[in-house]
Amino acid sequence: MTAGTDRQSPLPDNAPHILIVDDDERIRNLLAKYLLGNGFRVTRAADAASARAALSGLEFDLLILDVMMPGETGFELAQSLKGRINAPIFMLTALGEPEQRVKGLEIGVEDYITKPFEPKELLIRIGNIMRRIEKSGTGQDRISIGELRFNIARGDLSSGEKTIKLTERERELLRIFARRRGETVARHELSGSDGDSSDRAVDVQINRLRRKIEKDPANPVYLQTVRGKGYILHTDE
Repeated sequence: MTAGTDRQSPLPDNAPHILIVDDDERIRNLLAKYLLGNGFRVTRAADAASARAALSGLEFDLLILDVMMPGETGFELAQSLKGRINAPIFMLTALGEPEQRVKGLEIGVEDYITKPFEPKELLIRIGNIMRRIEKSGTGQDRISIGELRFNIARGDLSSGEKTIKLTERERELLRIFARRRGETVARHELSGSDGDSSDRAVDVQINRLRRKIEKDPANPVYLQTVRGKGYILHTDE
């Protein structure tokens, strides 16, 4: 099945271009209509093969991938595209399990949203991604936390020439915060792949991470608590 490109005449050629990949035609069409109405150019694809065909001839500013597609899944497609495209990837998923969210973030997915969702929330999340990319520069994969540098793709935390050792769980958390820096991340979104999602377990893991990145972990400057909601990471851009 070939990909289809949607255009509205008032949209300029430099309007952000989004590739929607979903085997559900109704969702593809609804998303395309909504995004077109909000100033985005849109190309639709029903499966991974159609998405690859579109990617071979067009440049995109963002990819929206459904996780559960027949044949090659959205996770598998995202994994295969890692390092080959600069466009951030946004996942649509009907799966709410923490390990599925973590899996996507580990692959390098920028963000995700669980079906069913409000189109306005999707638009807000897309806008946040676009602003982060514009601010940091396309392809930038590092953040600064005071004197520390964190490479998101490699998961390396360093201070000058010194590498700071991270556990897999600390690396997992820091990647989540790095990709959503400046945004509040709810506790339930920080559940580990080990399945321990209690608030106490998350708080303990956050405190351990703070010891690695804060000069005074008891009075954090960068990884702060948002009372009643979760945590937020502030970085030095």
